[in-house]
Amino acid sequence: MKLFIRILALSGILLLSQACSNNPLPVPFPVITSPPEPQQYGIPFQHVPATADVVMYEINPGAFSVAGNFNGITAGLDSIKSLGINTIWLMPVFPIGSIKSIGSPYCVMNYMEVNPSYGTMTDFRNLVSEAHNRNMAVIIDWVGNHTSWDNPWILNKSWYTQDSGGNIISPAGTNWSDVADLNYDNRDMRTAMIMAMKYWALAANIDGFRCDAADFVPYDFWKQALDTLHTLKGRNFILLAEGARADHFTAGFQMNYAWDFLSTLKNVFISGHPAGEIFTTNTAEQLSVPTNNRKLRFTTNHDESSVATPVQLFNGKQGALAASVIAICLQGTPLLYCGQEVGVSNRFMYSSQRPIDWSLNPDMRSTYRRILGYYNLSKALRMGTLDAYDHTNIITFTKTYLNEEVLVLVNCRNSTINYSIPASFANSLWTNITDNTILSLSTTLTLQPYKFYILKK
Repeated sequence: MKLFIRILALSGILLLSQACSNNPLPVPFPVITSPPEPQQYGIPFQHVPATADVVMYEINPGAFSVAGNFNGITAGLDSIKSLGINTIWLMPVFPIGSIKSIGSPYCVMNYMEVNPSYGTMTDFRNLVSEAHNRNMAVIIDWVGNHTSWDNPWILNKSWYTQDSGGNIISPAGTNWSDVADLNYDNRDMRTAMIMAMKYWALAANIDGFRCDAADFVPYDFWKQALDTLHTLKGRNFILLAEGARADHFTAGFQMNYAWDFLSTLKNVFISGHPAGEIFTTNTAEQLSVPTNNRKLRFTTNHDESSVATPVQLFNGKQGALAASVIAICLQGTPLLYCGQEVGVSNRFMYSSQRPIDWSLNPDMRSTYRRILGYYNLSKALRMGTLDAYDHTNIITFTKTYLNEEVLVLVNCRNSTINYSIPASFANSLWTNITDNTILSLSTTLTLQPYKFYILKK
């Protein structure tokens, strides 16, 4: 961001003047109330969805449009909204470092600027405001574990992890040589990090954060940072940790990642594992989730699609949709990654040189609209009681909330399966939400390869 340079300069003064301090704070760390903050831009969004109602959409700014910028995203907001999305997650919007860089947006050169190739702070504010006008919340990707090697913070050596020779290092146990690892024993670095997070909430009016590599950052920092954010008056935040630690919820995150669930989906769909393993993993993950919190469920994201997109991974469009139905409807918060809804089949399309072709597979987009549209209407799918029915090849479960009952059946195989209907809903009538037709279940049902049904009474 090329705006708010004065605030950046203030931050730089703070950093340089405190660079000599490397004394860890006692626990717990206090909330941060200084230095002076920017004024609140705009009116805090009052329609941030409750955790149980979030439907999230991850945006890769460089690939989303031909323009590859904030304005290109703003132009696409109506299309995003039409999917049933109420929360947008933007991948990092910051300038990308140049020293040792591989071009990753997670190589942050400055926490208080926007990437000039995406536009200006004015453009970004407009994007947030237009999303709010459509009743969509906006969260940004926060890279708290590391910075680029040319971030101004690098002048404060004590803010970074060092080896025995006093050299700043990349995050241990990774191959992330393009970034320098931050030292969370340093009080001044923590203060600067939290002030930068508050800056975005105030100066850009965002609604929360997806916190990158959250498992690499100590619990007490997340607790300190999120407690500080909650001191901002009149605001509700969506807080998502990219990690699986149970203490994320204690720190104040409402959601973290369902990595085990994705692995199990792959095992079932790709390696032929029994379909019931999905229920086993779901139960295990739910044990770590307190009431009113959620696991983020997905079949892809920017990391996954850099290796293989869902239509590659799950054997075509129908397989990709079938896996998505389970991720959306079982238990958790659903996430779509931009382009997933049109069946992007080439992982290299996610770049500014090869933007997403939105004319692809309109049938897939229509199906996602119907699924997510019904998800938003259905309290049973969002918060109902789960009853699962074990089968080697077919995922079958009901979700019930008061008098509403939804039945989901998914063939996890690329072959036709003759399925014996469980007695509890044999010989019953249902409405298929994907085409609004009536389905009469007898005692058996033939499911074509990767066929799925979302049925309501």
